[in-house]
Amino acid sequence: MMLYELATLSGPLLRLDELSGAARSWVDDADAAGRLMGMWRSDIGTLGQVFVLRGFEIEEDQRRERQRALFSTNPFNANAVCTALSMETYAPFPFLPPVRPRSYGGLFEFRTYHLKPGGLPATLAGWKDVIEPAKRYTDHLVVNMYALDGPPRITHIWGFSSLDERRTLRAEHYAARLWPPKGGPEQIASASSTIAIAERDSPLG
Repeated sequence: MMLYELATLSGPLLRLDELSGAARSWVDDADAAGRLMGMWRSDIGTLGQVFVLRGFEIEEDQRRERQRALFSTNPFNANAVCTALSMETYAPFPFLPPVRPRSYGGLFEFRTYHLKPGGLPATLAGWKDVIEPAKRYTDHLVVNMYALDGPPRITHIWGFSSLDERRTLRAEHYAARLWPPKGGPEQIASASSTIAIAERDSPLG
């Protein structure tokens, strides 16, 4: 099973190019494991953040990369500019296809739902039932994944060409009662959303 790591690096707004470049050099290093899926910077929501999504086909590679960062005196090569770093490990919803490089239009939404205890099975079931019926909308789903560390939560990433496209698709699918996934919202304890812009050389753009 593919594992994903979502790293979030925070830094000064006027130095995000430097922060992004440092993170890219870290994941491109000859000693690095895993595959870069995408890089973004936040644009609406909490500002001053760079997101790095990597995939790992071998669990040991993911562990090794986490150790590489934890025991580095300069994780992500970003000490000169990074003010905070978080690294989260996720497994994908098992019925979704793996993440592949693709152009979505450059605008991405990161949605995290903190779940009530025991809420993951019903969440998975609801999402599984709606993926095909809501295909025009879910074709914009980059990945949905559940956390393997920290509190129970899911994070899903969506790609669009604009906020208008996102709003129109959501409105249409809500009106047709194809969205949200049945039984899903009842499992949500809290939710957050960030709009991010893909970096120029991101595999997902």
